[in-house]
Amino acid sequence: MNLLILIGAALLSFASPAIGRVEHNVRYADGKRGSMDVYIPRRVAADTPLVVFVYGGSWQSGEKSIYRFVGAVLASRGFVTVIPDYRVYPQVVYPDFLRDNARAVAFARSHAAEWGADPNRLVLMGHSAGAYNVAMLALDRRWLAEVGMDPRRDILGVVGLSGPYDFLPLRDPIYKTIFGPPDTLPDTQPINHVDGAAPPMLLFAGANDTLVDPGNSTRLAAAITAHGGHATAKIWPRHTHVSMLTAILNPFREHPAVLENIVSFIDSLPLRASNRAAA
Repeated sequence: MNLLILIGAALLSFASPAIGRVEHNVRYADGKRGSMDVYIPRRVAADTPLVVFVYGGSWQSGEKSIYRFVGAVLASRGFVTVIPDYRVYPQVVYPDFLRDNARAVAFARSHAAEWGADPNRLVLMGHSAGAYNVAMLALDRRWLAEVGMDPRRDILGVVGLSGPYDFLPLRDPIYKTIFGPPDTLPDTQPINHVDGAAPPMLLFAGANDTLVDPGNSTRLAAAITAHGGHATAKIWPRHTHVSMLTAILNPFREHPAVLENIVSFIDSLPLRASNRAAA
């Protein structure tokens, strides 16, 4: 990790709100990157949502310690928040990082009650490549099925920030290695798994994002809506790829409505009919 990232992470952590407690390095899988941090609010109730946040890093980097501010902010708003590490390139390629994310989600759901959260109020949230990962878990049922879950039954909603959901053709040789041969590439795209039955999605992007085309968010939302599903996309003026996430932290909140929209979306998600009996 370079010095700028270390300084940035320290500043973000310093600016983060106070919360109840953090359980560090909870293991959900073997290996160096098979652990998660759990951020628990000061007060939890029977219906406290559980948010699993997946960070980005171009499927090549990232670690949960950098995103303490995300866990702290969401916990300060009453959500038990889980941030897992997961394997990235060159250790793995598609779809193994999705399998890691699926294992983390299944572990979090099975342990939600221990942290005071409702396992039936499970929300996935991600930024950049992490937004891709959570969108794929919600849209392509194969990955959660491998761990005994079904996104149509078990995921209440999805929040994607600055996400790539429809990004072919690939030009970077590293991405061509990560996502595989040309004949299978369409299967790697979240937009190609839309059927209208996935959980509701809130998709935000910054108008000044020069890393991921903001049209990824609007195209995915339009496809979901066209299939009879529920998705909202909003392109935020003046925001960039990174500031779309840091906007949730108070010192950086030029647009406080970013966090408020996310909180309102999570709070308003109704229990699915299949989960009401268990609630």
